[in-house]
Amino acid sequence: MKCLYAALLCLIFSFTAFAEVSKVEASVDKNPVMMDEAFVLSITAYGDAKREAFDSSPLLKDFVVGRTSVSSKTSIINFDTTRTTTWSTTLFPRAKGTFTIPSFTIEGKQSNPIDIEVVAVKQNDKQPARDYYVTTEVDANSVYLQQQIRYTVKLFFATNIERGSLDAPQLAKAQIKQLGEDKQYTDIINGRRYQIIERTFAVIPQQSGDFTIRGPVFSGEVLASSSSQRFGFFNRTQEVNRIGPDIDISVKAKPEGIDYHWLPSEFVRLDEEWQSEKFVVGEPITRTVSLTAIGVVEEQLPELPQLYPPHFKRYPDQAVTATVDKNETLIAQRKESLAVIPTQAGDFVLPEITVPWFNVLTEKTEYATLPARTITVQPASDIALANTPTATSTDTVTDLNSIPEHSPAARPLSDFNFRIMLFISALLCVTLCGWVVTGWKYRQLKSTLAHKRDDSLVQPFLDSEHAYKQLLTHIKSGQPSTIYRSLMIWINAIAPAHVEVPSDWAATQVLQPYIDNLFASKYGNEHQPWDSKGFAKQVATLRKQFKKKKTTDKAALPALYPQ
Repeated sequence: MKCLYAALLCLIFSFTAFAEVSKVEASVDKNPVMMDEAFVLSITAYGDAKREAFDSSPLLKDFVVGRTSVSSKTSIINFDTTRTTTWSTTLFPRAKGTFTIPSFTIEGKQSNPIDIEVVAVKQNDKQPARDYYVTTEVDANSVYLQQQIRYTVKLFFATNIERGSLDAPQLAKAQIKQLGEDKQYTDIINGRRYQIIERTFAVIPQQSGDFTIRGPVFSGEVLASSSSQRFGFFNRTQEVNRIGPDIDISVKAKPEGIDYHWLPSEFVRLDEEWQSEKFVVGEPITRTVSLTAIGVVEEQLPELPQLYPPHFKRYPDQAVTATVDKNETLIAQRKESLAVIPTQAGDFVLPEITVPWFNVLTEKTEYATLPARTITVQPASDIALANTPTATSTDTVTDLNSIPEHSPAARPLSDFNFRIMLFISALLCVTLCGWVVTGWKYRQLKSTLAHKRDDSLVQPFLDSEHAYKQLLTHIKSGQPSTIYRSLMIWINAIAPAHVEVPSDWAATQVLQPYIDNLFASKYGNEHQPWDSKGFAKQVATLRKQFKKKKTTDKAALPALYPQ
């Protein structure tokens, strides 16, 4: 027991003795290194060091700092305890030349600086072919602000890769988006066959000036080539890291004199689509205008101008934007839909829609245009009459070629003289009836002349009763176009004869707020509730006023709110 206690005491004193860091060492796994390959920097502290004691930020000046792993080890030999903490950091050089890895301080102890040589990548027939490497290229090194750069990265590998990942390129203050799917194919380079993975990115710089696109980093695992790294039936793997070359670009600012929304592109187009080509007073028609641009994203597209004559009510919908990639090019589109309701009949001109944009190919300002167009708005009453079923001559037209040969219609009259006599008899009958009617009208002229004024006022009211009932029925349905058409039919029935446009009649002006509320509730963005009861009540008030004033001057009814 005494020996056991002595061993425990020695062990405790040993841990205490090595609680502080005694020294720090630094090493690299290879020197020199090529520009596109990674090397591992190891910092080892002897003693009880904290895991967060290592700071890799001083390396960012000359290297791309990758993943850092931390490991600790404790060994006891003849009661002598040794504890170490090792930080392993993957580094990629930014340029060729000789660089110094600075000293690092861990718990008051400093590591030794290391000079490392970075050589350029050279691969020719005299040198052995490399197993793995990454290449990068752009379609243009000088572009305008917010112009798309097509960035292509290719990964070449001569042996199978167990697993791996390829990062995106890096550029400060830029939008970077992958275009399409990866392409995989094979090629023979310097007499050696390679598997190639090609990936394309769209880089859109958001600031003018000179910049460097940092190459993407590939990290993967491949089968170890050494047989000593095999374990049973399982193959050991080794880590492979490669980085693509950096590319310098120049981003030009907007040219002077550009006072419109900046839209750099190779092609811009405006299109429109109408729900119908038939324009009727009070009936909504949806117009959709689309703006399409190549080489930009949807956030760069401007709002479209909405210009319409004053007799058109507009109820815009929320714009729809999208960005897709096709043939390794971004295509952005903005769609704006608008419900248009004409309030007056006649011919109107819809103004031209123009969107200026900057052509990056010609370096000039161009315009995407929808030309002006003339439309004809038909009155609501004419459409209502046109929709009413009436008997026409076409209802009774018969195809002569379809009549059977032995039918009565196909059998001609044989006696021509009989036709002549029948015509003369009919003419005499019509003449005699005309004389009788004329005499009867003359005798009744004096008795009807006194009541002519009253009849001209009462009859329109009697004809309007049916239209009024239909209007009340349609108000309950809540359909704007049907309600507006029924309202125009009723107003035509009760309006004074000399009023050319019933909607301009002073007595109907009080209905305009209710009509606006009706269309806004159906086509407006806010979907405000429609006051159907108030609308029906105001229509009933107009009807009562017309009935009370039917014996007054027939020229026009007085306004509900006189000046």
